[in-house]
Amino acid sequence: MEQSSQGFAGQQPSGTELQKKYVYLFQEGNGKNKKLLGGKGAGLCEMTQIGLPVPPGFVISAETCLEYFENGFKFPQGLRDQVRQAMVEVERAMSLGFGNSDNPLLVSVRSGAAISMPGMMDTVLNLGINDLTVQGLIKRSGNERFGWDSYRRFISLFGSIVLNIGSEQFHAAMEKLKEDRNITEDIRLTAQDFKDLVEIYSKIVLKNTGKPIPQDPFEQLFMAIEAVFASWNGKRAVDYRREFKITPKIANGTAANVQTMVFGNMGLNSATGVAFTRDPGTGENVLFGDYLDNAQGEDIVAGIRTPKPIGEIKDSMPEMYRELLKVRAILEHHFKEVQDMEFTIEEGKLYMLQTRNAKMNAAANMKTSVDMVNESLISKEQALLRLDPSQLTQLMYCQIDPSNTVQPVAVGLGASPGAASGEVVFTADEAERQAKAGKKVILLRET
Repeated sequence: MEQSSQGFAGQQPSGTELQKKYVYLFQEGNGKNKKLLGGKGAGLCEMTQIGLPVPPGFVISAETCLEYFENGFKFPQGLRDQVRQAMVEVERAMSLGFGNSDNPLLVSVRSGAAISMPGMMDTVLNLGINDLTVQGLIKRSGNERFGWDSYRRFISLFGSIVLNIGSEQFHAAMEKLKEDRNITEDIRLTAQDFKDLVEIYSKIVLKNTGKPIPQDPFEQLFMAIEAVFASWNGKRAVDYRREFKITPKIANGTAANVQTMVFGNMGLNSATGVAFTRDPGTGENVLFGDYLDNAQGEDIVAGIRTPKPIGEIKDSMPEMYRELLKVRAILEHHFKEVQDMEFTIEEGKLYMLQTRNAKMNAAANMKTSVDMVNESLISKEQALLRLDPSQLTQLMYCQIDPSNTVQPVAVGLGASPGAASGEVVFTADEAERQAKAGKKVILLRET
């Protein structure tokens, strides 16, 4: 592995000028500084420092993103060296090697602005995998299906997000293969099927770009960081900031979070999920959310499999359920707020991937405020400050009669209060197009 002569945290060798710090390991970043580290990065630093099981990694600051734009879409001087040295620290923590063909380290690269913008910016998973490291991953895990599944996931995400290849091309290839194999569910695909998909996806990349999928892990990494930075100015993100009046003073630029991959797709004792420490719809003091076994996080938001209620983990993985309840209590006592968290279970071990203050409706916000006072988590004064007076109007909106007996077609969390009617659409762009045409629409999307 290439080593840098530069010490970590951006410090030049003795006798030279100190260089600006762009990269923060999770164990050293200030979890209160969301403007610098983004909400996701700050949460990862905070969870690491209070002793929760967070896969090692580092945050590239939001200031770096702004400098990248100011420099004409070029990384500031010294960033690459700081990233390489931070990766050395992660390798040491994991006893793995980034690009090591025998014992490979894979990472995720995720966006994270100071204000949560769910689903608006980009993520690349399983980065660091290539034609050699996939063999090391298979050898280490003893699971050929898992190795080729991880590789095909990487190519499709890297291809669509970093190389700007339409994701529908990868989706169509997957659907055609399932049709050829006469199966309908991804879970029934074999190791050979995923290996075939790697070859098919690689040809899609070559056809669209004229180049093969990059094999150098650091080339993959720096390209993914640039893609994450670029997503700050993507149409979805710009429209979201305009709609919710997120000004540069509130959030400017996105951090990039580079984190050791943990795998929920390593078998039936592995899983991934999202959970709230209390029900965001009612405020009830119960663990609330969804999970999928033998899956990665993208499977939940992609809708390719129907997730299970989080309570079912109590039966399938009772020890993991108890661990989640412990984490739930630690997070609420630390942040004094209801938390929205992401987790992965890899072969019976729980890892935390994100936490942030949960978004709730007015009724849930009021109930949790009262309950948290009664539980001595917060004071009455803090409870009052949690309530936005403008939210209280939500309690006056028309709602579906809770005593009705009509069987719903589907059930989900309301992103806005009250009841509405209209044609269902699944993307913000389609909602905008139809709204301009004068149609009433309801947007369904991932949280």
